Amino acid sequence: MKLGAFIIPTGIGASIGGYAGDASFWARKLSQKCKLIVNPNVVNAACFSGITDNMLYVEGYSLDEFFKGNLNLVETCNNRIGVVFDKSIPEDVLNVHINTINAVKTIYGIDIVSYEITDLPVGVSFFVNESGVSVGNVDNLLTLKKAANKLIQKGAEAIAVVCHFPEDESCDYENGIGVDPVGGVEAIISHYISKEFNLPCAHAPAFSDINVSTNIVSPKCAAEYITPTFLPCILLGLDKAPMFSKISEGININDLDFLTVPHNALGSIPVLEMLKNNKKVFAILENSSVLNVSCSNFIESFNLINLNSYEDLLSYL
Repeated sequence: MKLGAFIIPTGIGASIGGYAGDASFWARKLSQKCKLIVNPNVVNAACFSGITDNMLYVEGYSLDEFFKGNLNLVETCNNRIGVVFDKSIPEDVLNVHINTINAVKTIYGIDIVSYEITDLPVGVSFFVNESGVSVGNVDNLLTLKKAANKLIQKGAEAIAVVCHFPEDESCDYENGIGVDPVGGVEAIISHYISKEFNLPCAHAPAFSDINVSTNIVSPKCAAEYITPTFLPCILLGLDKAPMFSKISEGININDLDFLTVPHNALGSIPVLEMLKNNKKVFAILENSSVLNVSCSNFIESFNLINLNSYEDLLSYL
């Protein structure tokens, strides 16, 4: 069976995959034909998840290290997960998330070893920069590290992080346009923990307003408006996330057959490393982002292939 990678970077306003699990349909279709590496942004959908048994759930920092040949992916299942909560999460919101942990444990049998509340507020802020990309700041990464370390000492093999986020006043996202404003700073958090501990990590935001919306929103982001917590999807993903190895065991970039990305988001480490290794990159024309790095920015390469749609990719494979 072929091994592919389906990546849609976070916070770049991808027309498919820039919202709440709206790329999951195509990822699931592809995973029926090949084993598929996905980043959380592809399959995360609040209380839902597009993850399947034939997918490998890998966040951005570890993905880059994999594509650079610095680590291998070792397939596992039923990982022991620890959950870090930001001290600034209000008690009522925290209680909803604790109930969520218990529900996910009961229904799916996911092994959640414990949770830790950070000693200090994490201090998250986010915004969309002049280029239209989601970015942000984290005031206290060290308090996250300390809480994660406590969980690892208790046996956690993967870390879920839930930080308190200020409310977003923008209505563009709920209308299915623009950029997910929290995606960029979420990536900062998961990259940091993955880099520090060399294990899987994913992040879910917690907002003070836990009321379920009664407004009709875009189908692309509807999953995020029918639940007070986004935690279930990252627990379901981390349950099956591969472990990382710097020795020869597991899957490495030499085993990868192809990568697919939005057509104008070709400036990433995975794309450049695939081309350097003479491997196929499929640029999907129906999927656009706020970036502007397309095939025209590269010297003509036999391995850089424009396809009109994900449907065409399925046919090609």
